[in-house]
This record gives sequence, structure tokens and C-alpha cells, in this order.
Amino acid sequence: QIVYLKPPWTLANLLKCYKKHWMAVFGYVVPRSLLSTIESLYKHLCTDKPIDSPTVCLMLQESKKLFQAFSSRSDYNGVLPRAYAEVDKLYQMLTEVRGASVFEDIMVLSENAEKMEATTLSLQGCEEEKLDPSFHAAQENRHQEIWSVLEGVWNTINLYSIQIFQKLDPSTVTMTAKSSFEEAYLGLQKLLAAVNDIHEGISR
Repeated sequence: QIVYLKPPWTLANLLKCYKKHWMAVFGYVVPRSLLSTIESLYKHLCTDKPIDSPTVCLMLQESKKLFQAFSSRSDYNGVLPRAYAEVDKLYQMLTEVRGASVFEDIMVLSENAEKMEATTLSLQGCEEEKLDPSFHAAQENRHQEIWSVLEGVWNTINLYSIQIFQKLDPSTVTMTAKSSFEEAYLGLQKLLAAVNDIHEGISR
């Protein structure tokens, strides 16, 4: 009898009607919290914003949630189950495609990781070289080099952190601890410079 926008409706008009009459009508039929679903659908489907595949998956899930909620009232002469089945089919197709793509990415990353690990094993014991920026330019394979450098940084941070916290423990402070603490501190300063060089290199 009274509606915000008269039919025939576009999807945008329909979602606007849902929002306009949510508290007075639809909120008594389905959980009122589903208003966020309506707003999300409108935001992504009825504006000019670009939409990517993860967002499409989310919108299909939100649509299924809405259909399930309204199905507790009626099947609307069979229209609702058919619509739900079509949306679910789209969702399954998209997740399968995305799953295959992710699996391919994982396989590529796994192969790269194995190559990096092999290079890292051959470079153990060369921590000082790894922290030297000139070492970077000498490497032919950039991703293997970065892997090695970051592992060197990690190991050095662990080593110096252990030394520093041991020296900061009052129960273990001795007269001979000073030089070791200073060495660790100076080492961390060099490490900071090396990390900055790595960061700049990755940014470039």
C-alpha cells in the first residue's frame, strides 16, 4: 500500500526500499542486524566502485544469508529457492576458480622457497657478508639474495637480543660485562643501517 519507490524496481531501487522500510517492516520479518547486509550489497552492487573477486564472494555470501533469513517466512512461490540455488552455484564456481589460482600460487612459492633454502644452506657462516650492502649487488638471483640477507638479519637480532637482555639482568651484571654489552650495542647500530639499506632496496 505504501512504498518508498513504486514498481517496477531495479536492484538499486529494491535495496533502497529495504533500507527505507527496514525498521517498520522488514526488521519484523528477519533479524534487524541484516540491515548491514542490505547496506553492503547496495554499496558494492549499486555504485560505480570497482569490484574484485574476493568482494564478489562476499556479496554472494551476503545474498545467501538474506535468502536464508527470508525463507523462514515463505518460499515466495518457489522463487526464493531457485534464486538461492543460482547464487550458490555462482559462489561455488567462483571459489573453485579462486582455489585453483591460490593453489598455483602456493606451488610457485613453494618451488621458490626450496631454491632459496638451498642457497641459504650454502651461505651459512657468511653473516657479515649478508649484512654488507655490497653483498647484495654481487648476487645474480635477487630473491635468493634477499632471503639470505633477511635470515642473516633475523639470526643477528636473536643473538644480540639474547646478549643484551642477559646483560640487563641485574643478577648477572659483572665488571667484565661492559665490553660485551657495548659490542652488542654497536652491532645493533650496524644492523640498523643494514636493515635500512635492505628496506630502500626493496622499495626500489
